[in-house]
Amino acid sequence: MKLAVLSGKGGAGKTLMAVNLAVVASPALYVDCDVEEPNGHLFLKPGAIREVPVKVKVPRVLHEECDGCRACVDFCRFHALAYTNKVIVFDEVCHACGGCALVCPQKAIMETDRIIGRMEKGVSGVQKKLEVFTGFLNPGEAAGTPVIRSLLKELPETTLTVIDCPPGSACSVMESIQEADFCLLVAEPTRFGRDNLEMVHQLVKLFHKPHGLVLNKTTSGANPSEDYANTNALPILGRLSHDRHLGEMHANGKVVAQVDSHYRKWFETLLCRVKQEVLQ
Repeated sequence: MKLAVLSGKGGAGKTLMAVNLAVVASPALYVDCDVEEPNGHLFLKPGAIREVPVKVKVPRVLHEECDGCRACVDFCRFHALAYTNKVIVFDEVCHACGGCALVCPQKAIMETDRIIGRMEKGVSGVQKKLEVFTGFLNPGEAAGTPVIRSLLKELPETTLTVIDCPPGSACSVMESIQEADFCLLVAEPTRFGRDNLEMVHQLVKLFHKPHGLVLNKTTSGANPSEDYANTNALPILGRLSHDRHLGEMHANGKVVAQVDSHYRKWFETLLCRVKQEVLQ
């Protein structure tokens, strides 16, 4: 089973859910697709790390072959090419689609590798039967989807995999949930949280993914996210109360399911509910 954990905004508790679900599911695989700011490894402390560079193809112009027709410049919707007295390539905004090389009538464009990030693969020092895959996008790069694609390329079918998605609903999130069997949404009890929940809920429905919701930081007051779930037939699989002790443990880099028996049981129950939803 591939379980994707996502939220419409940062700070809702997505990594808290993903890390602890992976720990109680062990043996399992945790994949951190939040490649711009991955932090699951700070909790799981993987060792025996294997580092793999992530490369994309970028154009290189053979100026002696180029006749200045500008077909490549006109084709590129990302404005990664410009023409002055020769074709100029802006690697940082190139999306590595390869189209410019295809449309060049003079075959004056070739493609070369450029490293945009890396993957780190190791085994958790917290939970020995938990593998940890982490993606890192190099600072200044325009798109993290190639790193995410590399992380998810050959996931084992027999291992329960927890995918920690980027926040929001952009292309990187879409890439992260492509192969997911179930999407677990995480939301907090604010109007802002409710609006972002609606955004990510619409995304998983668009992809026809089975899904459910965890309400995090709940209190006795109003909960706009819960109201949204009830109005839109969004199954609520768990509620995690606002708890200063929980916040302190998480802020100090502890895996709460390992240091607190109450929370371990809570995450075990949540995992069982997710598995039941998948089997339905």
